[in-house]
Amino acid sequence: MKQLLFSFAILLFVVSCSKEGKLPPIDNSTDLDGTIIQDSSITYPERFLLSSAIPFINGLDLNTPILICAHGFSATTFEWLEMRDYAKSNGFYTSLVLLGGHGTNYNDFKQASWEDWQQPIIKEYNKLVDLGFSNISIVGSSTGAPLILDALYKNKFKSNNLKSIFFIDPIVVPSNKTLSLVKVLGPLLSYTETTFAPGEVGFWYRFRPYQALEQLNDLTKKVRKKLEKGIILPSNVQCIVYKSQKDDAADPISSVLLEKGISGGNGITVKMIDSDLHVVTRLLGRLEVSSKDQANQSIVFEEIKNHLIQ
Repeated sequence: MKQLLFSFAILLFVVSCSKEGKLPPIDNSTDLDGTIIQDSSITYPERFLLSSAIPFINGLDLNTPILICAHGFSATTFEWLEMRDYAKSNGFYTSLVLLGGHGTNYNDFKQASWEDWQQPIIKEYNKLVDLGFSNISIVGSSTGAPLILDALYKNKFKSNNLKSIFFIDPIVVPSNKTLSLVKVLGPLLSYTETTFAPGEVGFWYRFRPYQALEQLNDLTKKVRKKLEKGIILPSNVQCIVYKSQKDDAADPISSVLLEKGISGGNGITVKMIDSDLHVVTRLLGRLEVSSKDQANQSIVFEEIKNHLIQ
């Protein structure tokens, strides 16, 4: 038996060494993972970040509500383009943040820590405060949510200017339970591959290195522990969670943990949505969009707007 276990361990070691660091079959002409395609916010930051757009805005009002939008794991600012377009005719500004280590290439994604992912959210928020904006809210979809929660817990936002926090299908407990095995299985697999609808190609990473999955697992574990201890909202800040009832990425138990673990401020409200989409606010690029999907998006957008401009 000992000999069998020893042989198996040697086999695992050999397989691990043979795949460790192996590059996936990236198509540079279509994949975000490659060296050609990158998120448009890198080339044209003024079209995405309010802090970069200010020189191009006439009649700037520092009291106008701002919604900082943070996307999810392996995604890009594409996830919030519809909110940006909606805001233009509905009385508030948006600032679409590209998470650190995202939107460039596979190696950057592989090497970035979750703290790197988080940093641009904090940077943009504090930059807008320093510019004099007084009415700032933040929305995080998917992995954007635990990144924001960690920042709240550590008091990384200048809270006097923070008004509302919104979460869209937050990942606190992943639906895929094999993520917890990434430390063991990751080096053997090196990466996992995701398939997309034609309209989504080039806006998400096709290949997910195990190092990035390990960071995601670490982040969600840490945030669950923080929720057990209790995350207290700053004074007068409200938190509203929109959670799809069926979600292949974020387990619905995530909303329960948020409701139990967040207190203070103006409280937390959880709204379950009759949907099987992950990130119900993003319809752009999907292969199929139903009238119910469109109605759900409209309802969430409208409710967020009403909270911002009340």
